[in-house]
Amino acid sequence: MISFSYLSGVYAAAVTPLKPDFSPDLQALPALLDFLAQRGCHGVLLFGTTGEGPSFSPPERLEVLKAAQNIQQSRPDFRILVGTGTPSLTETIELTRATFDQGADGVVVLPPYYYRKVNDEGLFAWFSEVIRSAVPSGKALLGYHIPPVTGVPLSLDLLSRLRDAYPDRFAGIKDSSADLEHARLVGAKFGADLLILNGTDRLFSQALLAGASGCITALGNLFSPDLRRVWDAHQRGESDEVAQKRLDAARSISEKYPPAPPLLKMLLSKWYGLPAWPVRPPLIGLSAETIEKALADIEPLRDE
Repeated sequence: MISFSYLSGVYAAAVTPLKPDFSPDLQALPALLDFLAQRGCHGVLLFGTTGEGPSFSPPERLEVLKAAQNIQQSRPDFRILVGTGTPSLTETIELTRATFDQGADGVVVLPPYYYRKVNDEGLFAWFSEVIRSAVPSGKALLGYHIPPVTGVPLSLDLLSRLRDAYPDRFAGIKDSSADLEHARLVGAKFGADLLILNGTDRLFSQALLAGASGCITALGNLFSPDLRRVWDAHQRGESDEVAQKRLDAARSISEKYPPAPPLLKMLLSKWYGLPAWPVRPPLIGLSAETIEKALADIEPLRDE
C-alpha cells in the first residue's frame, strides 16, 4: 500500500482571481499563491468550493493550473491539488487525466452530485472508472466528502472499498462534513492508511487528534498562519489553543456572510492589498453595507 503522507499539511482552498469580465486572471494567480506560501501553506486546492470550481470549464481550469505551476520554480515543495469532479463521468475523466498530464500533485473529486439517491455500488463504479481511466499509479485522488452541498456522502464502506481496490491511487478524502463524530470515525477506521484533510477550521485541532493528515480550508486564504501554528504544535505533540480559538472565532464570523468567496476576496483586498477580484455569477459581490459590517466584525482578528 502506497503512503500518501507526503501530501499532509496545511492547504488553502484558494480563491480564483478573476478579471472584471469574470475570466480567470492568470497574471494575478502566482502572486496569490506566493502570498499563501509565505504565510505558511504547504499547498493549495484550486477550484474547490471556495475557488468556485463548478463555475469553470475544464479548459479554464487547465489554464489556471498552468499559471499556478509558475510558483513551483521558486517553491518546488509547494503542492497543487485541483478540483476535477463534475456530474459528467466523461468530463471528469478527461479533466482528471489532463490535470495529471499537466503535472498536478493530486486531484480532489466531488461525487456525481446530480443524482442524490445513488448507492455505494453506483459510486464505487463511478470512482472506479475515473481512477482506472485517469489516475496514474502513484498519483493521488481524494474524494470530496461535502454532503451538505452535494447531498451525496462518501460512506466509510465506500472509502474502504476504494482504498482496497486502488491502494496506489486512491489517497483519501477532503472531509468537509463539519461533523466531528465523522472525523473521529474516519480516523478510528483508517488511521494512517488514509490521507484525511479536514475542511472545517473550527475542528482542525480535534481532527488532528482523531487522525487527520492536515486541512484544506477556506480560511486558509486569510488565517493560514493560525492553521500552521496548530499544525506545527501537533507535530511537536502539543496544542496551540490560542490559534485554534482565533480560527473558531473567524469561522463563526465568516459563516454570518455566506457564501465564502465574496467575503474572502474582499478581505484579501482590504487587508493585504490584493486586487478587488469579482466572483463569477451566480455569486455576487457584497454590498457596501455588508462589507462595513463584516469588516467591523472580523477586524479584531486581523494579524499584522
